[in-house]
Amino acid sequence: MTNTTPVDTSALRLPPGSVDLRTLSPDDTPGFEGEKEDGKSALAALEGSLADLQERLWAERTTGSNRRVLLVLQGMDTSGKGGVIRKALSLVDPQGLSIMAFKAPTEEEQQQDFLLRIRNALPEPGHIGVFDRSHYEDVLIHRVREFCAPEEIERRYDAINAFETELVEDGVVILKCMLHISADKQKERLAERLTNPEKHWKYHPGDVDDRALWPAFRDAYEVALERTNTEVAPWHVIPADHKWFRNLAVASLLHDALARMGLRWPEAEIDVKAELQRLEELVIE
Repeated sequence: MTNTTPVDTSALRLPPGSVDLRTLSPDDTPGFEGEKEDGKSALAALEGSLADLQERLWAERTTGSNRRVLLVLQGMDTSGKGGVIRKALSLVDPQGLSIMAFKAPTEEEQQQDFLLRIRNALPEPGHIGVFDRSHYEDVLIHRVREFCAPEEIERRYDAINAFETELVEDGVVILKCMLHISADKQKERLAERLTNPEKHWKYHPGDVDDRALWPAFRDAYEVALERTNTEVAPWHVIPADHKWFRNLAVASLLHDALARMGLRWPEAEIDVKAELQRLEELVIE
């Protein structure tokens, strides 16, 4: 098993300080020197090692370990959150995955603390949990649509940082990925949904409504990234104009995170030799 990945994932980590997404190219492939076919081959080559690491995490839970991974996927419409789940996460055993796609909160959830439904969806020990959208919607769309007072949005940034620190202390490895797509590429993908009858089901008129607020959403992302890019739960910005690179980058980040956990197979709590002898001596007629 190799612990190396084809992407230098350090190139994806957002440095601390102010954030200007206009300086980060959605069309780039940071940390990877190959082309599309190279990237697809590299993703396929990760399967064996990534699956092995995930199985070790899954096995470790039998020892009482509380460790698990939370992959947070955020991005504008058409940035490819679902595509990452289908392509990058398909490399691991689905029984060790828990996937949550957060929609608008219900009336009951709106009366509760915004983090409660997030807590209720956290992965169990041994699992890789995936959030398709997340608690960050409560500082992104709420800021853009002015669903909350500015002071409440400010409180939520601090609440998120405290929440994520608590998770890390409880054995959760958090991977936060902002899928960074360009306005031109989004237009292209939305047009494809309208011109291809097989993709009509993916289109919603609200997608264009949100697109009209692109600068406001970009500003909201920049503030959220800056305010919640902590040492224990840093952000990674994934250029998402190229689907193949987006998938490879997230898979590489997940692989690197699992490799750094130092996962080991649990030691046997049985007398292996005795059990082998019992198996050998048992004759089935």
